[in-house]
Parts: sequence; structure tokens; C-alpha cells
Amino acid sequence: MATPRIVVVGGGAGGLELVTRLGHKLGKRKQAEIVLVDRNPTHIWKPLLHEVATGVLDSGLDEVSYQGHSKAHGYQFQRGTLSDLDREARTITLAPILDDDDSVILPARNVSYDYLVLALGSVSNDFGTPGVASHCHFLDSPQQAEAFRHDMLNTFLRYSDPERRVHPKLTVGLVGAGATGVELAAELFDASKMLHSYGFTALDSGKLDVHLIEAAPRILPALPERFGRTVHRELEKLGVNIHVDTRVTSADEGGFITADGKRIETDLSVWAAGIRAPTFLSELGLATERNHQIKVKPSLQSLDDERIFAFGDCASCPQPDDKRVPPRAQAAHQQATLMANNLTAAMQGRPLKDFVFRDRGSLISLAHFDAVGSLMRGASARSLFIEGRLAKMFYASLYRMHQMAIHGPFKTGMTVVVDGLNRFLRPRMKLH
Repeated sequence: MATPRIVVVGGGAGGLELVTRLGHKLGKRKQAEIVLVDRNPTHIWKPLLHEVATGVLDSGLDEVSYQGHSKAHGYQFQRGTLSDLDREARTITLAPILDDDDSVILPARNVSYDYLVLALGSVSNDFGTPGVASHCHFLDSPQQAEAFRHDMLNTFLRYSDPERRVHPKLTVGLVGAGATGVELAAELFDASKMLHSYGFTALDSGKLDVHLIEAAPRILPALPERFGRTVHRELEKLGVNIHVDTRVTSADEGGFITADGKRIETDLSVWAAGIRAPTFLSELGLATERNHQIKVKPSLQSLDDERIFAFGDCASCPQPDDKRVPPRAQAAHQQATLMANNLTAAMQGRPLKDFVFRDRGSLISLAHFDAVGSLMRGASARSLFIEGRLAKMFYASLYRMHQMAIHGPFKTGMTVVVDGLNRFLRPRMKLH
């Protein structure tokens, strides 16, 4: 009997944790062939992309090579972008890989599967707003975060010359006051202080204007109101200009136009409002939502094919309260654990378990200035509100938990030591 093949498309937080579990559980024991497919050669934890965007986190130090990781953890890696699905033949098609000159490095190829898992995450949703795609930065990938960082550094350099300043202050406009927008707003003030201290720019944080624009009546609308009030207050202390109940109707090279006809001038524009699954998921012949999320059963199986699973931000998973699993990193982490067990059960002909999301709370980092969070108290709906150093400690632990899941305790412990040494050996931010 041939060894079954499990193909996981998407090496984000959930996808990488899943293939690591499957590699140890099945791959190393030759009970299944585990294959990870991703368009990028390396992984970086998506909740940290706002730190990559400001240079506080050096992606070159924190990224994980899929090829190297796969060798150590019992799975195979194939680089490529999913372009088609043939459910009858049980194959996926990967698009050609091209170099910078559009020459073919690897041609299009087919990968067969016995079980397919789609873990492709999400991207920002510009809702078709005119000008946004052309004039705004997005922070959906390490490449986009690096593009913003380079643009930010160049803008700070330009503003060091008074003759070349477009506005009295260097102005950044952030649309979307969810976690990404809020955390990036705080990180920008931290980055400006560090750039000034290193002599990179003559500008200090007093010459930085950050506009945080949110269509909802308050910032962090998906989180408890007390949470939003506290973060609102802290951001205003930093100097962030917060615009709530403000809908952006268009963007151009110089800023945003709002629904009330006002204009917000910017030097740098970032769109972090709303999320959706990648559009092409609606072209694979599987049932999807309007935002292109794949409709799945509580077992995380596609409604259309019991051999196809989806989880994380790209899946619409029903819950007992008739809601859907929220697009959060902790949900993908929990689903990866269940997915590993359900795939094993499917291979052995055993019943699959349903996924029930357990909200462990929420944490928001405001750079080195502060952190705010809430921790859920067991099975009850009550939460414990925390802020300051305790919240910062819990926030840092989230990344360590992800590292534990993909590296194990020993390597994670060594990474903590190396990170501590780098605080003294390297600049506090990436300056090139």
C-alpha cells in the first residue's frame, strides 16, 4: 500500500506549525509523506510584520528557512504558488517560478495529494477604494513590510533636508485601527526616536505626524470597549492623531479623501483596514464566502470534498453560537493542533472532531512604550485586564509559543539567549 501524501499549501503560522507536528508524528515514522508548499523560501510570524516594517525586527535574523526546517522536522518543502486544483485527479498545479528578469527558474508542475490542506492566510481588503492599490503600502507579507521600511527610511532622509520637505512634519497616514494599524502607529514613534539617536536623520519624534483613520466609531472595534479606550488614550499621549467614524473614499499620491470631503495629506500611506482571503480561492471550484474564505465543516473539511481541509484566516468555520472563527493567530494555532489529529484520524478511518475556538484573550503592543491586554479566565467569559510590564511580558510570550511549536524547547531557549546577546551586539533597529 502506497504511503499517503498530505500536502499543506501555505507556510504561515498555522501551516508551519501543522507540518512540524505532522512531520514528527507521521513523516519521521514513514507513516505519511508530508509536503509544504509556499511561494516564499522563508517564514516570518505575521503578527511581527509591523516591526519588520519599521526596522525594529530584522527579518534576516528571525526568518525561518523552510528548506532547512523541513530537513530537521520530517517533511518536504516545495516552493511555488498554487494556481489550479484538479479534485478528480487529486493534484494541484504550481505556477512557474520566475527570476527578476521573468526568466523561468522552475516550470509549472503538478503535485499529487491524498489529503490537501489550504492554509493561505489573508490579505488586506481595500474594498475597491479608488487609488488605494496604487498609492498605499500594505503589510501582508515580508516583502511588503520591507518595501515600506525602505520608503520610510528614504522619506526620513529626504526630510532631513529642509528644502525638500513637502509638509511641515513628516506625515504618515494609516487606514484601519485594528491591531496592525495601532501597533504600527506606536512603532513609528519608536523608530523615529531611534533613527534620530543613531544620527540617521535630523528629525526627532516631534517632527512626526501620524494619522490613524478608522471607519468604526472607535479604534480596535473587534475588541472590548475598555481595551479600545485604554489604547486610544495611550496613542494620543504619543501624539497620534486619531480619526474615528471616518471613512476613506479615495487615495492618491499625496494622501486620502474622506467621505465628508476632507483631505488628509500624507508622505507615506498605509492601508490596514479589513481582511479577506486570496481572491483565487473562489476560482478553485470550492464553496466560498463573499470574502473568498473557503466554507468548511466544524471538522475543518471543505463542504465539497472530504479530502480537502482549510483552516486559519482563509477558512470560514462555523461555531456552536452560529458565529465564525475569528481571523486571529491564536485561532490558527488551535486549529493546527486539531488538524494534525483529524488528518491522522481520516487516514485511519476514525471519526473527526469538531473545532471549537477558545478565546485566550487579546494583547496589543505599543512599541517599547506600553502594552495592553486581556486574558480569558478559563471557560468563563470573564477576562482579566492587564497593561504595562505584565502585558509586555505576555505579548513577548506569544512569539515564544510559536517558536516552541516549530523549533521545540531547546532551540527556542537558545534563541532567547541569542536575542538577548544581540541587544548588546547589534543596533536596536535595521538601518540599511
